[in-house]
Amino acid sequence: MATPESPEELLSQMVSFDTVNPLFGGTPGGEALLAEYLEKLAGAWGLKATRLPSGPDFSLLVTCEVDPAAEWLLFESHLDTVGVEGMTIPPFAAGIGGGRISGRGTCDTKGSGAAALWALHNYARSADRPRNVGVLFPFDEEARMGGARAFAGDGLARLLPRLRGIVVGEPTLLRPIVAHNGVIRWRTITRGVAAHSADPSRGRSAIASMIKVIGALESGFVPLATRSHPLTGRAAASINVIRGGTAVNIIPPSCEIHCDRRTAPGEDAAQILRDRDAALAGLEVEHDQLYIVPAFGEERGRAFHAWMSPVLARHGVDPAPCGAPYVTDASHYAAAGAPTVVLGPGNFAQAHTKDEWLSLEQLAKAVSIYGDLMAAPVS
Repeated sequence: MATPESPEELLSQMVSFDTVNPLFGGTPGGEALLAEYLEKLAGAWGLKATRLPSGPDFSLLVTCEVDPAAEWLLFESHLDTVGVEGMTIPPFAAGIGGGRISGRGTCDTKGSGAAALWALHNYARSADRPRNVGVLFPFDEEARMGGARAFAGDGLARLLPRLRGIVVGEPTLLRPIVAHNGVIRWRTITRGVAAHSADPSRGRSAIASMIKVIGALESGFVPLATRSHPLTGRAAASINVIRGGTAVNIIPPSCEIHCDRRTAPGEDAAQILRDRDAALAGLEVEHDQLYIVPAFGEERGRAFHAWMSPVLARHGVDPAPCGAPYVTDASHYAAAGAPTVVLGPGNFAQAHTKDEWLSLEQLAKAVSIYGDLMAAPVS
């Protein structure tokens, strides 16, 4: 693959890698192939690339370290994408025209990654380099945030004493998001006894039991999601998947539902799970597949946001703090103590869509903003 000559070429090459998350139907190893390409490109550009293994997967950290004692500034953009079923454009062949670049991941979030890496390439060749800068490419953001979790739990600690902050690249139209909601997900299972449907009295229906469980959650748990935040909006709770039964002539021996609870900053996950269990008191259920992403509050990144605001204003971007109802890797970095702001090119409305695209103007502006943040005076 030829060395890219522009941010658009770099993004096009990144899009050509099928990095659909395996939990969304992707082929395992796709993210690693993209990381290997970025690793080779970083080496060709004189940058250092470090693999950060976590189980069978790894994230990639590309750095320009100018002084061991200098402060650090990190940028982050995940490697994986959602699935491509139903797309109306070639998902892995970037198309450029009409002021846009299209393809899976252009908006969410390979555009952020291409902009940050191109800006780092420029920064490494400049005479004015006031700080150490890195671009982190974590794996598995779309499903379990495995790369961010691993880095927050291990690699981040050595940088924290000298870390200015982390810019998490997500499509925000380059507006700074300083807070967003979190999520708690789990599976609830009811058990029954299988029997021939010709004589239901010999069995016990797990679906019938689940009807009671759903009723209890809808009446005693879902209405408790009332907390709101001025930037991120209101909490929410919903039951979004149900599966049960094996055949039309068999009393179902099991049934499961998958639940989603969006948390506003300040809510406590342990209390929410206690509320769930209280609503289900007296019912026989099992819970597993618990997944928690903490809400991201503005306190941790307030000073970092203030520091970057003049750069945003110079580029015509409103620096006023924003919030979002969704979740990002920022939750894990902030929870580990890192000043964090979510900021990247593209409109969230184009993420995950059948014709995903990114404005070329946004891509170019991201390169400029990221580059100016890298070179901003240390204060």
